[in-house]
Amino acid sequence: MNSIDDVMQALQKHQYIAERGLATAIFLALKLRKPLFLEGEAGVGKTEVAKVLAAILDAELIRLQCYEGLDINSAVYEWNYTRQMLEIRLLEAEGASRGKALQELFSPQFLIKRPLLQAIEDSRLAPPVLLIDELDRADEEFEAFLLELLSDFQITIPEIGALKAAHPPVVVLTSNRTREIHDALKRRCIYYWIDYPSLDKELRIVQAKAPGAAEQLSRQVVAFVQELRKMELYKVPGVAETIDWATALSALNQTDLQAQTVDDTLGVILKYQDDVQKVQGGVVKELVARAAGV
Repeated sequence: MNSIDDVMQALQKHQYIAERGLATAIFLALKLRKPLFLEGEAGVGKTEVAKVLAAILDAELIRLQCYEGLDINSAVYEWNYTRQMLEIRLLEAEGASRGKALQELFSPQFLIKRPLLQAIEDSRLAPPVLLIDELDRADEEFEAFLLELLSDFQITIPEIGALKAAHPPVVVLTSNRTREIHDALKRRCIYYWIDYPSLDKELRIVQAKAPGAAEQLSRQVVAFVQELRKMELYKVPGVAETIDWATALSALNQTDLQAQTVDDTLGVILKYQDDVQKVQGGVVKELVARAAGV
């Protein structure tokens, strides 16, 4: 892809509706070979960017899903202790020296490669897309493991040394901003904030992702969700929920919004009972009436 317009066309071809700002960030990340760091509320399409990039580039997608307590053994590598014990017995039987034994035991063949190390292994013929998803869920200490990778596309293993990527991966990091990510990590990346889309953009997304939904239904669904986002809810619905809801209503053979059907299917877009109770009944009728007038 030689221009921002090429990126926009490629994204649209793969049914990802993006603004020019996001296409510019993606283009620069690819051109400058820098990681792309995407922040925004849950469900606005951050993870989908990595999936679509893998499809556009015809590359393998390697995903590291972050969580509290994630450590180097789960994200980078660990030693295969079972194989090492078997090797020790073989080396003892052969009468191998201590130096040779240590050299044999701590070699790459005994590494269990986790996602980060898989992404830079030198046996690759083409760069993969590495998705480090929901980084804000991991502990702050974990970010330190990423700095060397994001700067130099290499990982240092004390017993072996630095392992550097022959074909640096395309790296996409996402965060729902439940906590701030350290500046040291952000400085190594191209940054972009993905916000909730406008009504027109969200309608285009729904039409692309849920083509089976009637046009009137899609328009009303988007208008309803846009109004929901103005309310004080524990968790407002993202674009992913809008798509799911349009698909669900279409599966129920609905062609427009009906208050009773909305009440019955609120669990598709709202994931907390307090939110459902706040919206059910009178609020639903009011929002359905507003959506019908769009």
